[in-house]
Amino acid sequence: MSISRLEIQHLRNLSQVKIEPSAQVNILSGLNGSGKTSVLEALHLLGLGRSFRTQHIRHLIQHQQSHCLVAAEIDPLGQGRPQRLGVQRQLDGDSLYRYAGNNIDLSTLAELVPLQVINADTFELLEGSPQARRQYIDWGSFHAERSFIQLWRGFRRVLKQRNTLLKCGKIDYRLRAVWDREFVRYAEQLTDQRARYIELLKPAFEAILARLLSGVSVEIGFRPGWDRKRPLDQHLAESFERDLRQGFTSYGPQRADLRVKADGYNAAERLSRGQKKLVVSALKLAQGSLFHQLSQRACIYLIDDLPSELDSHHSQTFCEYLAGANNQCFITCVDRRSLPQSWGAAVDTAHFVVEDGSVRRAD
Repeated sequence: MSISRLEIQHLRNLSQVKIEPSAQVNILSGLNGSGKTSVLEALHLLGLGRSFRTQHIRHLIQHQQSHCLVAAEIDPLGQGRPQRLGVQRQLDGDSLYRYAGNNIDLSTLAELVPLQVINADTFELLEGSPQARRQYIDWGSFHAERSFIQLWRGFRRVLKQRNTLLKCGKIDYRLRAVWDREFVRYAEQLTDQRARYIELLKPAFEAILARLLSGVSVEIGFRPGWDRKRPLDQHLAESFERDLRQGFTSYGPQRADLRVKADGYNAAERLSRGQKKLVVSALKLAQGSLFHQLSQRACIYLIDDLPSELDSHHSQTFCEYLAGANNQCFITCVDRRSLPQSWGAAVDTAHFVVEDGSVRRAD
């Protein structure tokens, strides 16, 4: 999976951009505010229909424009038959996603363009709320098992209904029993898939982290959101009065989490900033490695300011891993010289200079 042509229109300071990226390593260099991260943002829009920097579309669309557009030639299955993919977001909130001449939905878009982002927000995997880690687990589960998205949607619907009933203050016993049965059914299946995914991920994470960071033992584990030694319906029954007072459900997959420990302690409290960057990067790289193993397709990596937080040795190691991995990478930096010169002759590398919203190839 790679992008062979990329077009960006009216996105932040990028009025009209057309580039032909490398299928492997693409370096975007330029001063702060030049538009480097906006290129990554455009790619994120292409794969997920939204920005990773803002929830407000008006901040994404260029001033005095009614829409922004990102289009690309992609070959999702590597069959040598690239097709055009386009995402358009309107100032009024409307969205249009098209692939090979047909309208598609968001889940199809996410399947077509498997993206991984490594930026300052990636530290949330260690330092942020459980929601960020659930999203990480769910990305992998979505791509690992085709039935996951339907289970996830079904569970969200049942959870919303149960919480709505709890907020009402009084629930008919028979109605409560119906929704509890549905809740347990979806919760068990969803949790089984999440747990299977984490078990598959562990070997890939351990192998990659061993290359990036030595001398620190880091383990990951899955917390389902309740003690699975006891049936979930028992937890729901015992916590019902408290849930009724609070107006939300205390136990279930909505409280699942990813546990990350370093030398037996919480990794967020144990590791230095540079070590944290390598751990969260290993988590992301492991997802890409496992995705490739399961689907025979490569991920697209968006890596913002790769040299930050890393010394020259670890930056070199990181780049060497990327050079050997089967992924298309878009990497930003202020000065190209801040990246190790580790891309060998066998690595297809392209360098783009970003200046005041324009992007030109420097090779």
